Amino acid sequence: MRSYWIALVCTLASPLAAQDAPSFDCAKAKSEAERLVCSDSELARLDRRLAERYSAALDRVGEKETRNLLRAYQRGWIKGRDACWKADDARECVRLSYLMRESELVARWQLEPELARDTWRCGKAGKHVTTVLYETDLQALRFEIDGEISTASQVRTASGIRYTGDFGREIWMKGDTARYREADPDGTEYDCTRIED
Repeated sequence: MRSYWIALVCTLASPLAAQDAPSFDCAKAKSEAERLVCSDSELARLDRRLAERYSAALDRVGEKETRNLLRAYQRGWIKGRDACWKADDARECVRLSYLMRESELVARWQLEPELARDTWRCGKAGKHVTTVLYETDLQALRFEIDGEISTASQVRTASGIRYTGDFGREIWMKGDTARYREADPDGTEYDCTRIED
């Protein structure tokens, strides 16, 4: 009878363990980051969610070249995550890596409804910068500038709301004004004003 109860407990526990596992097979974990994810339920949850976001992004992509590019970026992200073993706090590095990648996928491929959309007039020439916010754990922002799309994630600041993204592009919003920095080698900055609809 005792062996029956042990078998029953093991059977009931197995689905829960599988549910808490990451999206990959932990028996094949190669990197320190993967082993960390396999040993941490929060990181495993972030891994499963990111796998879902990545799959949803692939579903949104139509052209084969774009799908291949998305796959290449994902492989690059995995290499970056795996480099977290060099960080002082490897777990926090891995956690932020997942949050930032999720934020990027959501904003680039519009995987959630828009929270807010604003257009800013920046600099003396009146350059127009459109920002679109999406709800993620690390709030996501999408830049739309002259037909170009890039993404950013929220970072902590003492005042206002700041988003940093691709190649140094950044916007720091304070009410109806903002400070915008271009993604160029000089990091050109502009003072901006929100355009009323």
